[in-house]
Amino acid sequence: MDTVIGHGESNGPVRVRNPHIKSLSVDHLYHIALDTSDINKLETLFGDVKFVCFGGSPSRMEGFVDYINRELGLNENGHCPQNYAAGTDRYCVYKAGPVLSVSHGIGMPSLSVVFNEIVKLMHYAKCRDVTFFRIGTSGGIGVEPGSVVLTEKAVDGEFSHFYKMFILGKRVERPAIVDEDLIRDLEACGRDDDDFQTVKGTTMCTEDFYECQARLDGAFCDFNEEDKMAFMQTLKDHNICNIEMESLGFLALCRHAGIKGAVACVTLLDRLKQDYITVDIPKLKLWQLRPQMLISRYIKKKIGAEFG
Repeated sequence: MDTVIGHGESNGPVRVRNPHIKSLSVDHLYHIALDTSDINKLETLFGDVKFVCFGGSPSRMEGFVDYINRELGLNENGHCPQNYAAGTDRYCVYKAGPVLSVSHGIGMPSLSVVFNEIVKLMHYAKCRDVTFFRIGTSGGIGVEPGSVVLTEKAVDGEFSHFYKMFILGKRVERPAIVDEDLIRDLEACGRDDDDFQTVKGTTMCTEDFYECQARLDGAFCDFNEEDKMAFMQTLKDHNICNIEMESLGFLALCRHAGIKGAVACVTLLDRLKQDYITVDIPKLKLWQLRPQMLISRYIKKKIGAEFG
């Protein structure tokens, strides 16, 4: 029998829903190269964090911390920010004032590992009222390439909004519930003079980049072009705006942790028209900055900084 788990708490102190960690003399956050051997140090280093921004690749999140440093007027000496997870080759963790910039790899399993350890880090550092963001890229469905999609609903390949996992041999379902106020506030950060559109929509989150996203160029494919286009039209009919691989798990885990969370992804192409990215690299890099710009505006507004 399926078990449905979800919590509707708002922010406040970051809690860890695991009574067993109290018995640990030292809690090793293996995949981000930190531990609780000096818990006061964790509080000193990270106790002021209010925003955690996750993204797929280490290089993108290193670029983001440089960007947010400039936007917040920090790091004026130009020193390279410290990667607190440098002791491992799994993820990166950078900090810019109240902002943590974290890579999560590809897909929900990879994201869930670092998500667990970042929640524990925030707990040990006694952080409060923390908001999590996923900043990423995606394939669009009927929206202009280069648009930023704010996920107001995340679904899986069966159009279900539950993140499904197996624990002790039983399937557990956790609802991916979006914080509507947070999405509304992010949408309001769009500007009339932006050279891109910001839209709210449903995001499909898949287990795979190739077959599950109806691509014809993977190592395996048991369908044809007509099948693919019929599926894409079905997605359009379900008001799905984009496809990626992390939103469902990310939003469900945020809810389970009692942390506000949102997903903002730029679309790199329209899957109704093409399967392959054709824009040049410089433009692609500019497009990847667009969700970062939106999140940066939100952060600056929240901490009372003047908009640039």
